[in-house]
Parts: sequence; structure tokens; C-alpha cells
Amino acid sequence: MIFRSDNRTPDQIRPVNIVPDFISTAEGSALIEVGNTRVICTASIEETVPSFLKGAGKGWITAEYSMLPRSTLTRTPREASRGRQSGRTHEIQRLIGRALRAVIDLKQLGERTITLDCDVIQADGGTRTASITGAFVALGLAMSKLVEAGTLSAAPIRDYIAAISVGIVEGEVLLDLAYEEDSQAEVDMNFVMTGGRRIVEIQATAEQHPFDETQLKKMMDFAASGIEALIARQRSILKNLPLRQ
Repeated sequence: MIFRSDNRTPDQIRPVNIVPDFISTAEGSALIEVGNTRVICTASIEETVPSFLKGAGKGWITAEYSMLPRSTLTRTPREASRGRQSGRTHEIQRLIGRALRAVIDLKQLGERTITLDCDVIQADGGTRTASITGAFVALGLAMSKLVEAGTLSAAPIRDYIAAISVGIVEGEVLLDLAYEEDSQAEVDMNFVMTGGRRIVEIQATAEQHPFDETQLKKMMDFAASGIEALIARQRSILKNLPLRQ
């Protein structure tokens, strides 16, 4: 069995802490800590929609993602100073947006936009998966504000959603990779799944050696177990959120 520096078993997730209402000025917010990875997620509501949705009678969920310069071991220049976002940033924020849209009834949301901002303040692997998990909490809290104000009768959320990484390191399947493990993984995967254990997205790359169906099944089982634990944490925070049936 491979030794993990934090003494976790192969199928064990890192310690998770979610602090709701972390930013008082946002309609919904959460600080999510997964091991040493920390992401601030905020949800902002605007009573408008993008031009391609004008008059369509439904809303929109979108996301923006960034990493602070010293979220990493060495300083990463701000993308604003470069004049453009990286391909990685575009990929991750599009992933966050479509993951959350997968569990939202956009027609019931009405013609309004909710923007999820995910700002990584410390990175130790799994920043995109932590962003999805934390952004859902921020989104749920923002929906609660709309329900409390009487704008919506219930939150137009079909199901909970969370994400986690899994990979193969030195031939062994490991759940929730820290950076040290991710950087040497032979296979790197990210799973996005709902509370009903339905798959929204799988990102998978065999960076060194191809993997077989048996390994894939084990990775899926590990991921489902990890996401179940993450969603239990989300439910404990959003337990009073009235969902649309």
C-alpha cells in the first residue's frame, strides 16, 4: 500500500470544512477548505440575463475562477497583468458553470443571472473540484435569499452536486489527490456527481499509463463515496433550503 504524507487511507478524503456566509456583502458565500486547499466562493444575483436569453423566460448560471498570486508555492502573476486569462482558467470556470446549471431549473429561476466567483486563496490540489462543491453552497444560500424575499416560492434546485478528484499513483487508486500526489499521478480524474449518484461530468487523462475497466470501476466507486461525504456536509449547511419538487 502506498504511503500518503497525511496518513490517509487510499479511499479517504481530506478534512473538509465549509464556512457559510463567509463574505457578508454577497447574496451567498462560502469558504471551503479541503485539506490545505482553500477557496472563497460567492454568488451574486442580477435581475438580467445575457442577450441570447432575453425574452426566453429563463435564467442563467455562470462562473468565474481565479487563483491569487500566492495561492501557490511560488508567486503566479495575476492574469490581469498578462492581459488575458489562461486556457486553464477558461476551462475550469466553464466546468463550474455547466456543473451547477445541470442541477438548476433555469425556467423556474426566472430572468435573472447568478454569477459564482471562485477565488483560490491556497492551492494544494483539487481547486476545481473544491470550487464546484463550495459554489453549490454559495448558490444555495443565494437561493434562500430569493425565497425569503418572496421572489421565489422554492429554490429551483433539482439536486445537490459536488466534485472530487481520484487518480492512480504508483499503480494504486487514490481518492482526493493533494498536489504532491496529483503531480506524480499516472492517471488523473475529476468526477462531478449529484446527490442521486448521477454523473454530470468525468474528466480523465492517462498521463503515463493507460488504465483498465477494473481500475475505472474502483475509481468511480471511490469518487461516489467521497462525493456522498461532501454532499452530506452541504446538506448540513443547507438543511432549511426549500427545494422545488
